[in-house]
Amino acid sequence: NKQNQSTAMLTRSLSSRRQSAASASGLFRCCRRWLNLQEYQSKKLMQDYGVNVQSFVVADNAQSASKLADSFKPAEYVIKAQILAGGRGKGVFDTGFKGGVHLTKEPAKVAGLVQSMLGHKLVTKQTGKEGVMVSKVMVAEALDISRETYLAILMDRESGGPVVVGSPQGGMDIEEVAAKSPDAIFKEVVDINKGLTREQADRMADCLGFSGPRRAEAAEQILKLYSLFQAVDCTQVEINPFGETPDGRVVCFDAKLNFDDNASFRQKSIFELDDHAESDPREVDASQHNLNYIGMDGNIGCLVNGAGLAMATMDIVQLCGGRPANFLDVGGGVTEKQVYHAFRILTSDQQVRCILVNIFGGIVNCATIAKGITEAAKKISLRVPLVVRLEGTNVEEAKRLLADSGLPILSADNLEDAAKKAVSALS
Repeated sequence: NKQNQSTAMLTRSLSSRRQSAASASGLFRCCRRWLNLQEYQSKKLMQDYGVNVQSFVVADNAQSASKLADSFKPAEYVIKAQILAGGRGKGVFDTGFKGGVHLTKEPAKVAGLVQSMLGHKLVTKQTGKEGVMVSKVMVAEALDISRETYLAILMDRESGGPVVVGSPQGGMDIEEVAAKSPDAIFKEVVDINKGLTREQADRMADCLGFSGPRRAEAAEQILKLYSLFQAVDCTQVEINPFGETPDGRVVCFDAKLNFDDNASFRQKSIFELDDHAESDPREVDASQHNLNYIGMDGNIGCLVNGAGLAMATMDIVQLCGGRPANFLDVGGGVTEKQVYHAFRILTSDQQVRCILVNIFGGIVNCATIAKGITEAAKKISLRVPLVVRLEGTNVEEAKRLLADSGLPILSADNLEDAAKKAVSALS
């Protein structure tokens, strides 16, 4: 039972890391703007660390697409549109062309398939009906897989460091394996000071079912993946499938890499790969001012300090009959300038018909927020109702500043009062 509980904790950790970058209408998601790499970028990074991946090239215009078949000649090609959303294979382009993933053995067809994807929007179950513009297409060597396994390296709170997780049942969600066959999941806890040992890598290769020369190759690949994990400050490297081919190669066919945002200062070359093309421009704008912004589908803009307070604010807005238009967390060390940019971003959303400010001042000085609010409201010429609830450090001075500003601000005594006034202000 203890082993099963530990396995469940690890799989929940893997699942939450994947979900942190996903959003759903009206639902909260992680306020950090996680770095997401395109498939070809992840493969190139693994390639740089000696990890076995399929050979590939990337096209970003019609001219490079026309030359692909001459410079790259595998037995079979797989052509993949490069977007961050899942479900590419079943997606449909705005031109009616079906599928963001295609296979062909005919070199003459490669350029046409690439050009059918480049410069067009691909709509999948994860992109929404607007779709995502495809600016790059990866053409890779298509390999047969004789056997699929699962491998991941992640930071584990319970173990206090990295853990290697593996299963001989690859090609499916690890959560499904954990639920149906928990005994098919194996783990190796890594001593962060010693690193992953050859003995541990060999043991994991055995657990994954590799034998003969493939066992040694699998262990070597696991060690190289750990070197990558450590060198570039990953929080997770997930390979599914970690497979073998009929001709005896061990290959990482698909990968999900997550990075520690706190290490961006020493991983500049990796974080510079971040492509903002698929991001909400308001999120990108907010991140440039150290603000956390998540757009939603309501009409009440929420400006708060702290993720917990943000969730509570959105919950009570909905309980009172309203719908939050966003999650905007100004953090604990907010300045007047940041408050101004927060208001600017909020008012740029045409859906916002009321702004609710909910600040609980612990390390935040309420007077700083009040000054930022009054200056922002004047500079932006605020045209929607503004409800403000302040509590905590220097709150009396803050309330005086708001009262003396001459602005039509609706003050609230508590969170429930603020939510009710915001909802009422919509009419």
